[in-house]
Amino acid sequence: MPDHQYLLTLKHILDGLGRKGGLEDNLNGLLATMARELGYVRCFLAITDTEDEDLKLSLSYSPSKADSVSYAPGRGVVGQVFENGETVVVQRISDNPNFLNLAFGRTEEEMARLSFICTPIVSHSRGKPEVVGVLSADLVMLPKDELEGHRSFLEAVASAIAHQVAILQEELAVQKHLLNQGMAGLPEAQPPKNFVASSKAMRLVLRQARQVSPSRATVLLRGESGTGKELLAEAIHAGSPRAERPLIKLNCAALPAELVESELFGHQKGAFTGAYQNKRGLFEVAHQGTLFLDEIGELSLDAQAKVLRAIQEKEITRVGGEMPIAVDVRLICATHQPLEDRIAQGKFREDLYYRINVFPVFIPSLRERREDILPLAEFFLEEFSSEYDKHIRRISTPAIELLSMYHWPGNVRELQNCVERAVLVCEEEVIRTYHLPPTLQTAESSSTEISLSFGEAVGKFEQELLVDALKKSRGNMLQAARDLRVSYRIVNYKVKKYGIDVKRFVNSKSRKR
Repeated sequence: MPDHQYLLTLKHILDGLGRKGGLEDNLNGLLATMARELGYVRCFLAITDTEDEDLKLSLSYSPSKADSVSYAPGRGVVGQVFENGETVVVQRISDNPNFLNLAFGRTEEEMARLSFICTPIVSHSRGKPEVVGVLSADLVMLPKDELEGHRSFLEAVASAIAHQVAILQEELAVQKHLLNQGMAGLPEAQPPKNFVASSKAMRLVLRQARQVSPSRATVLLRGESGTGKELLAEAIHAGSPRAERPLIKLNCAALPAELVESELFGHQKGAFTGAYQNKRGLFEVAHQGTLFLDEIGELSLDAQAKVLRAIQEKEITRVGGEMPIAVDVRLICATHQPLEDRIAQGKFREDLYYRINVFPVFIPSLRERREDILPLAEFFLEEFSSEYDKHIRRISTPAIELLSMYHWPGNVRELQNCVERAVLVCEEEVIRTYHLPPTLQTAESSSTEISLSFGEAVGKFEQELLVDALKKSRGNMLQAARDLRVSYRIVNYKVKKYGIDVKRFVNSKSRKR
């Protein structure tokens, strides 16, 4: 097999993993691509079960149907790879007594003419190497030296997909948990389209949302302002049996204390000055749906007592009214304050705290999940470029570095505002450092020290501009000079100064949206 075929197949695989769509679908596509382009008879992916620590056959591409099987550590070829973390190459399957032939019911004739390669999928997401699955292929029997090429290819693919397999492993564990809890078949909490969660911390948050969504348990979302508590509340409601009923929201800090009770519980005509007619409160409006109380720590003690009664008795009384009104409401609360401190200060009722703290979910700040910064920035870039009819393709590397170093006191909301501003002021196809707010460009605000001298920073910026121009002109330095509005001599000098290989841009295409 020529080397370029392996590289071409690997490129197709990586392109497929980058497509939008479900993770499982993308991995299934990977197996099909390998089989089609390299002539594999079958490929399969077995993933570690986090509870019983066996391997479960999860995905396969095969002419024969795969049976649902488990592989115990050390048993058979697959179990050996799982236990030892080392690739095994079997030149002829029928010659290997350890081959158990569990999943696909291969005939004796097949096993006599097939080779088999199995390689571990090792994840480093928890700080140490961990086998999260194995990737295997059946192929028409080949000489040992040719099998080594396939071995190296499969090891490269296993390394490339380790992160995706670790995510799928977590998703399968959640599904198993829901099944054990009798929650299978209910709608899952799907994150809203603008809820980006790439980091492990946020995947855990979404997993908790999926666990609690099908129930009617009260949820307390905790985290700094701007972390996405309201979006998560929407996700929990959308994944609940009440999804077709209303989700009503109230920011308890946005109204004066004297108006909050009327807003929550309604009032009767004449209850106070200005009460010219009866008004339903939000508990009534949210009947059989979900009520989201943001910043619940800001409620007055009187309002807290009435919310507690509504939770306990499932009924409310309007301000100025006498008749209790039955309400069926699922409550989701949120706060950025340490409620335990407010209890100690006498500003929050302890009995209400225990009522709303049934299922707490802590949303980490953006500086604690920096893996989410770039995906969020790219999402907002696409969103605002479309909204303002701009043709901005990407964020430059120096700008990405600034975004990544900044400590984001306003969290995701601040990042969203930052990208929106950058899109508004940008007149190019790339967001650069000077399009970002000044607060991101000072070492003091980002709690970091400047690692580059002024001359180095200027040089880095020059290289970036020059590479972009050469990409656009496909390596034509004269055209690049025209685009940059400088002389050819200067471009030629800078290319040599920075050691830029112009030839690699000759066949490149400038992507435009």
